[in-house]
Amino acid sequence: MGTAIVVGAGIGGVTAGVALQRCGWQVTVLERAAELGEVGAGISVWPSAVAVLEELGVKGVEKVSVRSKPAGMRRPDGRWVVGAADLGFELPVMIHRAQLHDLITAEFGPAVTVRTGYDVHAVRQTATDVTVNGELRADLLVAADGIRSAVRTALYPQYEGPRYSGFTAYRGIADLELDDGGGETWGRGQLFGFARLIDGRFYWYGTANQPAGTTSEPTVFESWHDPIPQLIKSTEKVLQNDICDLTLPLMPFRQGRIALLGDAAHAMTPNLGRGACAAIEDAGALRRHLSSGADLTTGLTAYDAERRPATTKLVKRSRSLGRLAQTENPVLCTVRDTLFAAGGKLAALRRRS
Repeated sequence: MGTAIVVGAGIGGVTAGVALQRCGWQVTVLERAAELGEVGAGISVWPSAVAVLEELGVKGVEKVSVRSKPAGMRRPDGRWVVGAADLGFELPVMIHRAQLHDLITAEFGPAVTVRTGYDVHAVRQTATDVTVNGELRADLLVAADGIRSAVRTALYPQYEGPRYSGFTAYRGIADLELDDGGGETWGRGQLFGFARLIDGRFYWYGTANQPAGTTSEPTVFESWHDPIPQLIKSTEKVLQNDICDLTLPLMPFRQGRIALLGDAAHAMTPNLGRGACAAIEDAGALRRHLSSGADLTTGLTAYDAERRPATTKLVKRSRSLGRLAQTENPVLCTVRDTLFAAGGKLAALRRRS
C-alpha cells in the first residue's frame, strides 16, 4: 500500500498500527513517552470494539463468566435503583488498560516500527507526502496523540479544543475478594462505579464536582455503602484527573493526507464508557476504507463521513449523561432515580411479554 506514521501509542494508536499493518502498510508508531505502556486503570470493551479487535487478530479479549451478585445502579446508602439485568443490555468485557495494550501490541509484525521518546513538534504535508519534524516522511499520517493533540492543533489552530466538564475523576485497581457484581452508585454531584476485571481484580472510579486543577482525595465516598470504602482502602495508588471533552462541533477527521483518530478526534467524558472503544472502532473503519481499493483521498473522506457523525453523537450523549449524573439538585436527583427505576421495570416487563 504505502508508508504511514501513527503519532501516539495509546490504545487507539497501537490499534491503528495493527489495522494499517493488516491492510499492507509499512507503519512507524511514534510515542513521546520513554516506553510503551498504559496507565493503571481499567477499561470497558463493548461488543462492537471486541469484534474489531477480533477482526484484527487480537487475541485474549474475551468475556469470562464470573458468577456474582447482581450489578446495577444504587444510591449511596446501598438501596438499588435499577439492576443491570432489568435493563437487558449486554455488559462489556472489563480489562486492565495495560493488559489490553499488551494484547494489541503483541500483534505488531515486521511491518510496524516503534520509536519511543519521540516528541512531534512539526508536521507538514504536500500533495505527495507528510513530513514529521522535517525528517520522517510517509504517505499517510494518523494522529492518535490524545485530547491535547499537537497534530490537531497544527491543522486547526482556530479550534477551541478541550473543555472542562466540571468534575474530576479518581481511579484505582483494588486486589481483594468480593462477591459483588459492581455497577454505579449515583449521589448528589458524586458518582462511584466498580467492576471485576478479567484477571479477578476490581477496577473502580469515582467522580466529584469541583473547580479545575483542584487536587483532592476521594474521601466523600468513605461513608457510602459497602464495598466502596473497602475498594478505596485496598488500592495502592489512586489516580486523579480532571475530566474534559472536545468542544462541538468536532473538526473534520481528515485533512489532506492526515487523519485524526481517538481522543485527538473526539475525546468524550467517560460516562458512557465508550472512549477507547470508539478509538478502536476508528481504527477498524480506517482499515476498511483504506482496503477498499479506493485512492487515499477517497478512503480518508469515507472514514471521516462514517466516524465523525457517529462519534459526535457519543460526545453529546456522554456529556448529557455526565451532567445528569453530576447534578447536585436534590429534587432533580430524586426525579432522576425514580425515572431510572421506572425505566428498568418497564424494560423488564417488555422482555417478559
